Order: sequence, then structure tokens, then C-alpha cells
Amino acid sequence: MIELIQKTTSFDARPASASLTVKDAIVLPPDTNHHGTIFGGKLMAYIDDVATIAATRHARRPVVTASTDSVDFLHPVKKGDAVSLSAFVTWSHKTSMEVFVRVVTEELLTGKRKVAATSFLTFVALGEDNRPVEVPSVQPESDEERLLFNTAPERKEARRIRRQESKHFADFMGTEDVRHRPVNSRGNSSSRKDNQAFACAWESEW
Repeated sequence: MIELIQKTTSFDARPASASLTVKDAIVLPPDTNHHGTIFGGKLMAYIDDVATIAATRHARRPVVTASTDSVDFLHPVKKGDAVSLSAFVTWSHKTSMEVFVRVVTEELLTGKRKVAATSFLTFVALGEDNRPVEVPSVQPESDEERLLFNTAPERKEARRIRRQESKHFADFMGTEDVRHRPVNSRGNSSSRKDNQAFACAWESEW
């Protein structure tokens, strides 16, 4: 089980705006699919990049992505458009931080802008021994920040339930290549035993 590092000094709350991170890019032909819109994976890489910076700014510690809780694509991002991503830490709990990312696409020749995607991610801060370490709390200031802060506990509970389901699926499916495994052997005790280490590694509540 991962041991939680206990800090002897208390953290002051840090404003959400202190972690604000903005990334701008232009969508080039190699970034697009046969529809002429940006690859979903490319946009998700941008999202993870900007969210990682925001989480690190808040914790001032190395961080790892614990989960990409959601990515909702709301409007296509086309070749030649500019894409602007803004991210900030909305809420923290012990060693974890929730980060919200908004993606805005802009038609550069007209200036028309639309929200292309929104995303929530969770990061865990690490100490010098690569174990989870406590992070500062978040102080919301704007109406947007307060809304996301106040609704964060509900999203945390949804993450907990989803993660527990993922553990059950991982335990049931095991690690063997399903193409080379008889159907009646899937989810046997051997595969469940193989996955116990995975479950134990994440038993610590964030």
C-alpha cells in the first residue's frame, strides 16, 4: 500500500488563478484527419500537457496523471484554425488535484470563436521518494472558479465509483492476450491474482 507522506507544516490555500496555464497553437495539415479536423489524440495530448503544467504550478511538486476523467468534444477544430487551451486547478483533496481545461477554437480570418472541448483531469503530486504528498488547498475567487470548486466533491465521488469499476474489470480480464486465451479461462483465479498488485498500488485515498 502506498504510504501517504505527512507534512508537519500546514499549507496556505492557493488561488485557482495562480495555476492558470494557457497554450495556443495553430492546426496544421499533419495534425488533421481525413475530415480536415484535428486528431482527437492530438487535442488530448495538448490537454494533458497544459493540465500537467497547471497541476505542477499549484503543487510545486512533480505530478502524474491519475486519470483523464472526461473529454467532451463540442465543436470541430479545423485545419488552419487556432486552438487555445486554458487550464487551472479547481479543487484539491489530500494528495490529488482536479484540473479543468477549456479548449477554444478560432477562425483566424474571421475571429469567430467557439468552445471546442472541455475536460477534467486528476493529478497526484509526488515527493522526493515518488510517493504521494499533500498539496495546498484551492481558493476560488471568480464565479466560474467557485462553481467548479463547489461541484468538485460530486465529481470526486463519480471518479471513485468509476475507478472501482475499472479495478473490477482489470481483475476479471487479467493480463493475458485475449486472442490467445480460451473463452472459458478468462477471469480465472490466476488472472485475478496477477492483478492484485495493481489494486494494492492504488489503495491510498487521494
